[in-house]
Order: sequence, then structure tokens, then C-alpha cells
Amino acid sequence: MEANSRTPSIRVLVVDDEPLARYNVIALLQDDSDIALIDECDSGSAAIVDIRSKAPHLVFLDVQMPELNGFDVLEILGMELPPAIIFVTAHDQYALRAFDVGALDYLLKPFDEARFRLALDRAKTRIKHASAGDPSRPKRFVVKKLGRIEFVPVPEVEWVEAADYYVQLHTASQSHLLRRSLSEVERDLQGCDFCRIHRSTLVNLQSVRGLELQAHGEYEAVLRSGVRLRVSRPMRKQLQERLVGRFK
Repeated sequence: MEANSRTPSIRVLVVDDEPLARYNVIALLQDDSDIALIDECDSGSAAIVDIRSKAPHLVFLDVQMPELNGFDVLEILGMELPPAIIFVTAHDQYALRAFDVGALDYLLKPFDEARFRLALDRAKTRIKHASAGDPSRPKRFVVKKLGRIEFVPVPEVEWVEAADYYVQLHTASQSHLLRRSLSEVERDLQGCDFCRIHRSTLVNLQSVRGLELQAHGEYEAVLRSGVRLRVSRPMRKQLQERLVGRFK
């Protein structure tokens, strides 16, 4: 097999609060030549730290865990999700919801080796496409709302404001509360058409209709939806330069 057609060496993280459950998954992974590294952790909070620091390609993620469950982990990570997520759980009522939030597969305990291999093969295909530059999912925010998970495409977000330990994502018709800091969201949106205009506000440049000078000498960004947002003096020049740059 040619080198460029091989699945890349895969880094795996196994997340489960039950040691035996982690052991079973790890035992099935150890003899696979495509697996380069296997890490494990026993909680959702530890999973978030490990995913951000170790950047695994594949995560086997338990649904029911103390404090943060598997769905909480996906919500907090947002666009930092690895290419492939496989939920592992003893409860089949979560299956549909798992696929709704972008899981690649769903292993129901107890599962046999054949079912595990099928899920792993699907993950390898997803990871190979991701490494070749084929995005495995569109750029979107994952938010929890009214007991369900919703996807909010990045281009639909007009502006983002800090709300204590959360942020509010504002589209033309509604807002969504996201359990992340404004700095984390700003980092996620690097390379997108967003600009910080205030210490507590990011704006989508595609939504800006113009800038208006106010009587007190400060500017407001006027959005196509009619919303007006204060532009702080230190950030006004950057906003003006980026708005002008879009039309060059």
C-alpha cells in the first residue's frame, strides 16, 4: 500500500469512569498496527483537558459519567472536537442523540469484537479523510438548548457577547447560550470573518452594514439586522482595517 493511501498513525483517548470498561476497549486496540498511542481518563473534565492538550484523532467516550457526561464534553469542546467520536454506553436510549451531535458510531455495552472492528474501521476512514484535508464536519457550534443539542453554523452568527462564564451567540432571529469563554470562542474563530470590537464583543464582519460616529465621539457598528454594538477606541482601528480589507 502506498504511503499516501494509508491511515495515519492514530492517537486514541478512551474515556470512561469504569476501569474495566476502559480496559476492554484498550485490549481491543493494542494489536492494531494503525494505533500509535492510547491514553485513558476517567471523567469528562479530564477528557476535555486531554483532548485539548493531546489532540487525539479518535475518542471512545462514555455517555454517563459523574459531573460532566459525554454530551457535556462535546458541548464544551465545540469546534475543538477530534475527527472521530465513538460513544460507548450501556444505555441504548442515547443512540439517536449521539448521532445528532456528530458521533461517528455508537457501541452498546456489551459489544463483541466484530462490532468494535466495524466502528474502528469507520473511524479510520474518517481520520484518513480529515488528514487529507477533507473536513469531517462543517464549521458549527454545538449548543444545548431546551434539553436537546442544536447546531449553529458559524456564518449564521452575527455577533458574540460575553455573559459571565458563558457566551451568547446571536443570529438574526435568536440567541444561544454556550458554556465557553469569549477568549476560547475567539480562538476557535481564528481564520473566520470575526473581529473583536470590545472586550466583551465579537462581531461577524459579514453582518456589519456600517460604522456610525456618535455624539460622544465613539463609534457603533450597525449590523444588517439593525443591532448596534459599541466599538471601543483601542479596537476601532483594527475593525476599520479589516472592513476595508474585505473590499480590496
